[in-house]
Formats: sequence, C-alpha cells, structure tokens
Amino acid sequence: MTTIFISDLHLDPAHPDVAQGFFRFMENDAPNAEALYILGDFFEAWIGDDLQHPFIEQVKQSLRTLSDKNIPIYLMHGNRDFLIGEQFCSETGCQLIDDPSIVELYGQKVLLMHGDTLCTNDVDYLAFRGMVRNPDWQQDFLSKSLQERLAIAENIRAASKEKTGQLEYEIMDVTQSEVEKVMAAHDVLLLIHGHTHRPAVHQLEINGKAAERVVLGDWHKAGWKLSFSKQGYELEEFLL
Repeated sequence: MTTIFISDLHLDPAHPDVAQGFFRFMENDAPNAEALYILGDFFEAWIGDDLQHPFIEQVKQSLRTLSDKNIPIYLMHGNRDFLIGEQFCSETGCQLIDDPSIVELYGQKVLLMHGDTLCTNDVDYLAFRGMVRNPDWQQDFLSKSLQERLAIAENIRAASKEKTGQLEYEIMDVTQSEVEKVMAAHDVLLLIHGHTHRPAVHQLEINGKAAERVVLGDWHKAGWKLSFSKQGYELEEFLL
C-alpha cells in the first residue's frame, strides 16, 4: 500500500482546470492509497466553514466519497486556509493535524509541516502569521459577516501578491539553518513540506546522519504528489 502526500492545490472556482485535475486524482489515484495527507493551502482562501458555494460543495463531496471508503484524509492548515474548522472536517471526514506533526510511516519517523514557518527570513510574513493565528483575531474575524470577511480576505490577498512580487527569491524560500534546527529538535531524518512551490528532494545532514527534505509541488500547470511505501518514496509530477 501507498501513502500519498499533496499540498498547495490552491483550489479556487477561478481555476477549473486545477479543480478538474483534483477530482480526477480523487477518482483514480486516491482510492488506491492507504491514507491521503494534504499539507496545507488546499484552498486558495478560506474565510470560514459557513461559506457556501457549489464549487466548495463539490470539493467536499469528493473528500467525503474517499473518506467513506475508509481511507483516512489528514489535513494540515496552510497560510491560505488556516480557518478550516471542525464543521468542514465533520462534513468531509477529514482529520485536522497539527503543524508540525510527527508520523511513523513503514517504520520511518517523518516530520510533516506546511513549510511557512521555515521561511524565517520573511520577517513581515511571520509577524502577520502570528497575528492571524491568534485565537482572539480569528474569533473576531469569524464574527463578521461573510461580505466583510470576503472584503478583508481580498485586501489581504492583494497586499500579499504585491509584496511577493517585491521579495527576493531567497527570502521566500526556507532557511537552511531553521530546517536543520527543526529536524534536529524532532529527531527526524526526513521532513516533508510544501508552501514554497519548489518541488525537490534535498540532501542534508542532521547530527552527523544523512537526511532528506522533500518539498511538495503546487498544482498550477501540473499536479504533484509524493507516493510513500515500504519500498521508499517518489515525488511525481502529472498532467492535470
């Protein structure tokens, strides 16, 4: 059996090609998995579980169909969809997992993260993250009307897009020293994360031992998945 990891789909009604690719993946690939892990930024934006839209209902149904086959779906918050809550999980059968999380896969201890907290050079973003992850901020935001939340989210996205265009390439990537620190602290030799949209397998050394960092790809012009089995793991790109 195989455990599959995906992240950074950024599902949005404005990008039906990505959505259709996801639905095909859920019909053809996911049912063959032992478990599915979604490591953040599943949606382009999420302003609360009370948001209703035909597109969202279709995504929910796709997840529910898989979970009804007794295939667990583990969902981690990303920087775009950190307001996904228990109602969404109840409706889809997904299980929220912490960032970071430690899992044991086929005898190997693995650290799972979304990856945004590894980008320690982006000081402004980390300050923003600290604000929006505060329970008081979230409670205040979710108490607003849908229209207010949509407007706020759109303003945040516009500001983020403008700032991203101004940042240097290195600032938006992970900091190697932070990667090594986090992996050493959790005593792991394998880290799987997304966020940076730079799919690759990186070799490094942790406490004198060979280690690897697997970066999942974003679903834009193609889809990406990491297939993990007893025989090892493979990072794959596929047509949407």
